Amino acid sequence: MSTKNSIFAILALAIFFNVSCASRSADQTSPHEDTDRFETYNRAMFKFNYQVDRYVLKPIAKGYRAITTQYMRERVNNALANVKEPISAFNHILQGEMKLAGINLSRLAINTTLGLAGMYDVAGGWGLAKEKTSFDDTLAKWCIKDGPYIVLPFIGPATPRSTVGLVVDSVTNPVYLATLDAPAGTRDKIGYGYTAISVIALRESGLDLLDDLERNSVDFYTTMRSAFMQNRRNKGCINDDATAASYDFDFGYEEEEQIFDEMEAQ
Repeated sequence: MSTKNSIFAILALAIFFNVSCASRSADQTSPHEDTDRFETYNRAMFKFNYQVDRYVLKPIAKGYRAITTQYMRERVNNALANVKEPISAFNHILQGEMKLAGINLSRLAINTTLGLAGMYDVAGGWGLAKEKTSFDDTLAKWCIKDGPYIVLPFIGPATPRSTVGLVVDSVTNPVYLATLDAPAGTRDKIGYGYTAISVIALRESGLDLLDDLERNSVDFYTTMRSAFMQNRRNKGCINDDATAASYDFDFGYEEEEQIFDEMEAQ
């Protein structure tokens, strides 16, 4: 199956999920108030992911922190964020936000050149602040419902819409597009290397936050679920004027720049 056909298949699956969610009772007016209908599965998958994190990801993230300085990690985080500027530009265009798309492309051009491949946020110093968005946000703007909460293997908390968003953002990532015509071996090495660096950097940036959440949680699963869903309340239709408070963190890989920004601001 081609990449194009795969994307259409995933989009069709998301539409199916969202149509099935429309059968909820009338008193459940918010897509974020859906019960945890897959809780038995979700808790089992959460436990699996927790063990993977405990014995693999967390130790690697701690090792990464131990052998690097904050300055070095900031350079890596900036470079990773710079790679994703075209993704934000693409989605801002889909959302009709041409000015924001222009800011994304300007940041990409400035930081890639003057910022040494994005390691330094020169554009930010010139008043061009980060304007990050994703295909998940685009679907939300198009009033596509979120769907039920589900925990994905290795990925963690998700919804059908956020999953589609993650897949589309992945196949529109410049790293992926740039290696489409490369030999399979080279493509795999670059792709796996980029993914590994992104995951390790993300996990390191959340070490203190997640440890604090776990220490203060009676039920860590419930805490993570609530935080994830609360943080999605600010995503909605372009015709929806309602606003809601959101947490200062997220747990989807498509949101790592937000964590990076908060860490740099401290």
